[in-house]
Amino acid sequence: MEELYKKYLSCGGVVTTDSRAIKGGEMFFALKGENFDGNAYALKALESGASFAVVNDGSEAASSGDPRVIVVPDTLVALQGLARWHREHTMVDGKRLTIVGLTGTNGKTTTKELIRSVLSKKYAVTATEGNLNNDIGVPLSLLKIRPETQIAVIEMGANHPDDIAHLVAVSEPDYGLITNVGKAHLLGFGSFDGVKKAKGQLYDYIKAHGKAVFLNMDDPDLTGMAKERGLETIGYGPDFWRTIVLPSDSAHPFLRMAIPDKPGSVSEDENLMAVETRLVGSYNAVNVLAAVAVGLHFGVSLDDALQAVASYEPSNNRSQMLLTAKNSVIVDAYNANPTSMAAALDNFANVSEGKKLALLGSMGELGADSVDEHRAIVRRLGGISSVCLVGEEFRKALELEGTPENVKWFESSAALAEELKALKVSGYTILVKGSRSQQMEKVIPEL
Repeated sequence: MEELYKKYLSCGGVVTTDSRAIKGGEMFFALKGENFDGNAYALKALESGASFAVVNDGSEAASSGDPRVIVVPDTLVALQGLARWHREHTMVDGKRLTIVGLTGTNGKTTTKELIRSVLSKKYAVTATEGNLNNDIGVPLSLLKIRPETQIAVIEMGANHPDDIAHLVAVSEPDYGLITNVGKAHLLGFGSFDGVKKAKGQLYDYIKAHGKAVFLNMDDPDLTGMAKERGLETIGYGPDFWRTIVLPSDSAHPFLRMAIPDKPGSVSEDENLMAVETRLVGSYNAVNVLAAVAVGLHFGVSLDDALQAVASYEPSNNRSQMLLTAKNSVIVDAYNANPTSMAAALDNFANVSEGKKLALLGSMGELGADSVDEHRAIVRRLGGISSVCLVGEEFRKALELEGTPENVKWFESSAALAEELKALKVSGYTILVKGSRSQQMEKVIPEL
């Protein structure tokens, strides 16, 4: 690993797993999956300008005799080992780089981006790009840490029981933050208790090796998980901090809050400070407070933290408000599960008066609970002017629940887009929400 690390540094610390992305000088890792084998492109990567190619023993590239080919038993294990080595050997003022690791059912990426924005007021920050939070994305994120990095924020996702345990072993976080635990990926986790156990592996690691966790003190599941492990906690939360979430309307569609000037203080003699955001949904209030809590712990002033929150612009179909020529569109279509879908609908009920249209795609990976969870969502739709449901799981739910008068079903988002194009929808406040597999963003051009 030491020799591999020297070669990594000679590449300027630039690695890639995509032979098509070679620009010159990179270290290429030939990863192998069920439907692809990067070993087949290793020599091409070298021809394109990569400095080294890390390949699996037994592959054709391994026997090429090219001195730039590095042969290992398992390229993914080598990538993860290199990332861990880099994490352990990156120093700031003579001490190991501080890493904040976060996971959760909902809000991971938004919270991570808010934390990045807040910490950047004082530090050079390296953070997970987008949602590269799996067994490949986490090591790639760690390998983007540079000598000037002063603190890192690493997002970790999980679909299976031991995913977080594997990711914390690579990233070795000093602090942990779980945004929430809810019903998602039940097919992989088996149950809600399975979700808690899997996400709780971050807390387990912090208890054994880290310093403290940032904890939403208003969340009974998280506080219970932290208490049973005896963790050192840094608290936050809307009720815990006596935060006021201001109502949204057509004039002020974004999340607005008022936060005490001394968050967490027991004193009642506090002034309230306005928090303006570009986020949609009161459910994002706790994500904002999480970022503020992290910033305050690391010495960012409250004024700077709130400025950072105000400047953050959501992207990639997460908690976005699009004001088109015809409609006001809330786009939260990157993913969906029962917890986030219910929160989005609750928020939608309070966003605006007038005509409302909800465009909802089916939720994935819910296993045996899928039909019941979709039926529960159908029962929430009574107060919305019009609803369009997409996907097979909603069809099954409607068969059992009955189809309300305000609801129409579509086989796919493409079919729904055709209907919307013909109807020329105008003058509505619209919610677009669904699992990634439903590709609900396809309807946006027709709104």
